[in-house]
Amino acid sequence: MSKPVEVTDANFEAEVLKSDIPVLVDFWATWCGPCKMIAPVVAELAQEYDGRLKVAKIDVDKNNSVASQFRIMSIPSLLFFKGGEKVDQIIGAVPKQNFVDKITKILA
Repeated sequence: MSKPVEVTDANFEAEVLKSDIPVLVDFWATWCGPCKMIAPVVAELAQEYDGRLKVAKIDVDKNNSVASQFRIMSIPSLLFFKGGEKVDQIIGAVPKQNFVDKITKILA
């Protein structure tokens, strides 16, 4: 059973940019209500796509270097990476199907 990987400014490059498989990164904060709303969906995606998609979470309050690098202005912001490049994003709390649709395209 897989769960989201906690990433930081220090390990972001190794965990996300150098990943062998596509990565979904959830930029969140402890005080963010919509972040808490989608957290269970993000956890479900980590389980459902285990081995095909890495799911990572990064706390923007503790890791503002990566957040500013990707110009994260509002949270939750969920960025999709493939081959070390940002290929898509979702901003805000959206239904699970929105994630599934984007993940299906990225894994195709």
